[in-house]
Amino acid sequence: MITRRQLLSAGALAVAGAAAVSTGCARKSDAVTVRLAAGEEGGFYHAFALLLAREAAGSGVRVQVLTTAGSRDNLRLLAGGDADTALVLADSLAEDPERPPAIGRVYENYLQWAVAPDSAFRTVADLRGARVNLGAAGSGAASSGMKLLAAAGVAVEEVTVTHLPLPDAVSALTQGRSEALLWAGGVPTAALNGLRLLDLGPLAAMMRDRFGYLYDPVLIPAGTYPGMPAVHTIGVANLLVAATTLPDSTVAALTNVLLTHADSLVPAEAAGTQFLDARSLIGTGTVPLHPGAAAVYRRHHG
Repeated sequence: MITRRQLLSAGALAVAGAAAVSTGCARKSDAVTVRLAAGEEGGFYHAFALLLAREAAGSGVRVQVLTTAGSRDNLRLLAGGDADTALVLADSLAEDPERPPAIGRVYENYLQWAVAPDSAFRTVADLRGARVNLGAAGSGAASSGMKLLAAAGVAVEEVTVTHLPLPDAVSALTQGRSEALLWAGGVPTAALNGLRLLDLGPLAAMMRDRFGYLYDPVLIPAGTYPGMPAVHTIGVANLLVAATTLPDSTVAALTNVLLTHADSLVPAEAAGTQFLDARSLIGTGTVPLHPGAAAVYRRHHG
């Protein structure tokens, strides 16, 4: 009698074997094109997506990187059939009714609330009455920012909110047209050089109490940004998710790239935040793995 474990193992080997064949034998003309909804140029998502596209080129998968506003925009594209895979913040995914399956947990984004170096603002609670940018419309930061304000006891009516892409948000801040901006990304993000980050450490426990376990207290070490002391902030995991219609063999090929090219998939913005090993890749919480990804992880770790 064949046991359930043997059946699962056989399925894993079959999918992984198909991925291996496509990896070893596929010609460029045979490559499957996978549209990856990434993020803003200059940000972590976009940088990671470009690295993944480069490393996947020999796997029988051609990754087409889509520039987007961020997590919520990515989920919209995925749901509408305009993307095949997407990078998303875990808290944005938790709010999505579709809940697409994950290929893996890749890195951690840091919530970074930046102000001018000489600003009087020291905490999020100090921002009452301020003009703040909560990330581009369609970004995960837009949602996370509203939660941060609530955790700090600041009503949305007490601030003037704008939604600008990162370069425009930095320009508005440095030119005095706004007083604070929120960015959810890797560290260091070059566009934030010369600004000061608010300490979000005291809000981590409040975020977890009010909105769930997805928010981790993290430390940005001293010197990560030029001249900046260490500062506590909040981390949110990034997940690479896929449409349920994406074939298992294609997902398996991408998963193999994550596992076997980990050292080449570290953007400059990912200092200290790398998750690319099998144990952390499968740490997707309540989000189920895509069958094609699960098969590869079973093959590697049983």
